[in-house]
Amino acid sequence: MKLIIHNSSMQPIYEQISSQIKANIMNGELKEQTMLPSVRTLAKELRVSALTVKKAYDTLDEEGFIVTVHGKGSFVTLANQGVMLEEKKKEVEADLEMAIRKGRSCGMTDQEITELFNIVLED
Repeated sequence: MKLIIHNSSMQPIYEQISSQIKANIMNGELKEQTMLPSVRTLAKELRVSALTVKKAYDTLDEEGFIVTVHGKGSFVTLANQGVMLEEKKKEVEADLEMAIRKGRSCGMTDQEITELFNIVLED
């Protein structure tokens, strides 16, 4: 499993790790029941703290992408990538709806919200 960490990125390292593992699961590179490297092994490989890798694995576990079995390791648990992808799309939609409501509640017009969305989208 090849992961690339960008120390200059504004995104926390644990999020970089978890998002890359998620992407590998979603695109089928990591199949169900594939064992992930141990926390210590991956931390050593990436030259980051074991706590950082643990946090990434905990995030993936909470989101249902992996399951960690004490004493055995962490395994890909995603049975149906399509269903999981659809769930994530629903979450994004809900987050966007909430952002629009917040914008409107502070007096932003639809045009201002759209302009802000396009600015953020460019980043």
